[in-house]
Parts: sequence; C-alpha cells; structure tokens
Amino acid sequence: MRQGRTASILEAILVTFLWSSSFIFIKYGLDSLGPMTFAAYRYVLAASVLLAYALLRHRQKMFSLEKETIVKYVLLGFCGYFIAQGLQFFGLYYLPAITVTFILNMTPLLVLLLSLFVLREVPRKRQAIGIILTLMGIAIFFSGEDLQFDERLGVLLTFVSGVGWAAYMVITRYTVRASEENLVVMTSISMFTGAIMLFVGSVLTEGLDVPTAEGSLIIIWLAVANTALAFFLWNRALVNLKAYEQSILQNTMLIQISVLAMVFLGERISLIKLLGICMVFFGVLIVVLKEKRDKVRYRSELA
Repeated sequence: MRQGRTASILEAILVTFLWSSSFIFIKYGLDSLGPMTFAAYRYVLAASVLLAYALLRHRQKMFSLEKETIVKYVLLGFCGYFIAQGLQFFGLYYLPAITVTFILNMTPLLVLLLSLFVLREVPRKRQAIGIILTLMGIAIFFSGEDLQFDERLGVLLTFVSGVGWAAYMVITRYTVRASEENLVVMTSISMFTGAIMLFVGSVLTEGLDVPTAEGSLIIIWLAVANTALAFFLWNRALVNLKAYEQSILQNTMLIQISVLAMVFLGERISLIKLLGICMVFFGVLIVVLKEKRDKVRYRSELA
C-alpha cells in the first residue's frame, strides 16, 4: 500500500534527525578512527544487517532479479556510498570541515538540475522561491566562517561527492516512482556493493584500526538505526516526494545539528547564524507544503 505525502515528509525529517545525531555520536566516541575507516565499519555492518533481513524475508525476489536491475543497484551503490561518502572524506583531507559542509549544502542545486533533465520534474514558482530562500539562508549561515577554496583538488572532490549524492537521489526517485520496487532488496544490495567499495578504499588509504568498546557500541547504533533503517526510510520517502523536495528537506540538518550542538556540546548560535537558520526553515516549509490545487493534482496523478 502506498503511503501518503505527509507520511513521506515525516519519514524524511526523521531520517535527517538520525543523520544529524550521527555528528554528536562521532564527536563523543569516534575520535580514534579515521573517517574512511569509520565509514567502512558503519556501512559494512549496516549493509550486512539489511542483506540478512532481505535474504530472510525476500529471498525469492532477490534471486529472481534481472541483470539490468542488479546493474542499476550496483550503480546506486557506487554513486550513493562510494562516491558520495568516500570522496566526501577525501575532500575533508584537503579542506576544512566547514568548507566541505558549505559545498555539500549546495547539493540541492545539483539535484534540481538532474531532476529537470532526467525526471522532468519542475518545481512550481512557489517552490522555486522556497529553494532560493533556503540557499540564501545557507549562504548567510556560513557567511561568518573562514571558508577556504584555494585547494582546488579538495573542492573538486567535494563537488563530485555532491554529484554522486544527487545522482543517487535522482536514480532512486526514477526507479521507485516507475515501478513497485522492493525497497528492502534495492537498499540492501546497493548499500552492500557501496560498502564493499568503501571497505577496499579504507584498507588502501587508512588501514583498519580497531575501535574501542565505546566506539564499537556507537558504530553498531549508527549502522543499524542511522544507516540501515535511515536509508530504507529515505528511499521509501522518494516514492512520494520529488528528488529536489527531499534534497531541500535534507538541508534541515543544518538546523538540527546546530540545536544538537548547542544542547549537547555547549556551542552557541550567533545572530547571523540564527537568521540563516530561520531562512532555511521557512524556505523548506515553502517547498514541501502543498497548496490546495497541488493536493488535487497529486491525487489525480495517483488515480
């Protein structure tokens, strides 16, 4: 049964909260691990959990997949995990974290462009205003930071990371809107292939350090809740939400991380950052809230 748009929005927001909380967990207990090593542990464990569940509940579907479908899932794993996650960590090697975060927060532009050409999904005028307001809010939020773009390789790697994530979202949206896709199977196979690529990349670049007992518990939680469950819900939300809408929703992580850092890490939010946060909030609200005529149009599309 296909769930409603509101449920999909709430699912996407829940996922952004889970992903935002990851930064707090990492700050507390994973300083001893390299970023690529952490990603390898997290995604391999998450993929293993999802794959085991898929084999238990959807064995027949998994073993009856056509070659074209498997290739598509591998492509999703390459774009969404190896490129989007792996190159992000390499970008952090060359650039300050604040610069990488700023660049990746502009990913909705890439998603919008790909959506226009690949999915033929065009935002309404009101939504376009919301997207502009959101991006302006992001720019204001980072305006007081020391953003460094002098390391061209770092900027390029981070940009390609954003392209990988945009491609993942658009391909996923194209797949789930066109057919009754088994989301557990799709997510488990794509994540597993991407996790293996990340694992190999980690061994080649950082080796595999052993996490502490506390770090192991954090990795288990992040793998099961913030990765396996989160990516399944994220992909399911894309059944009802357009890729650019969901990408804009992801920008609420800027708000959530700021609040979580204030509560748990004692960080303060300046007035300029608060202005940026407010603009992002209202921009996202304008994009995702539907007018009455949009609701009528949406119901007719499902009929």
